[in-house]
Amino acid sequence: MGDSSNTPSSDSKVTLREITADTVRVICGLSVTEEQKQFVATNSLSIAQAYFSEYAWFRAIYADETPVGFLMLHDDTKKPEYYLWRLMIDQRYQGMGFGRRAVELLIEHVKTRPNATQLFTSIHAIEGSPQGFYERMGFELTGDWEEEEAVMRLHL
Repeated sequence: MGDSSNTPSSDSKVTLREITADTVRVICGLSVTEEQKQFVATNSLSIAQAYFSEYAWFRAIYADETPVGFLMLHDDTKKPEYYLWRLMIDQRYQGMGFGRRAVELLIEHVKTRPNATQLFTSIHAIEGSPQGFYERMGFELTGDWEEEEAVMRLHL
């Protein structure tokens, strides 16, 4: 990841990029903090799941030219509900606004999809969960549960 002049800052441009054979190893090497690992699967597991799901749309999150995270969307165009399946920002780059900007880019993408009216996600509703982050993005708890996770919804 080069010298400090290439280190991302909160002013870095955030983009969503396809993961390639050249970038998959570095994307799989990104990790959340030890405490956060209970909330999100590893990127390697997510990418493996994506390859076996006809509805997975996934991207690396970059800040300028540095990979800083990963997100995955359940993209079933037959329904008006889309689902933010995974979101992670590497522990070195948290608190810089990259997650928020990546979700904003995802929302813009989902708005271009057929019939899109809602974007869902789910969280472990315990201390340290990203619930507050999603609420600040406009998501609301629905009162529904999927397995052991509370479902949140954003109206598009």
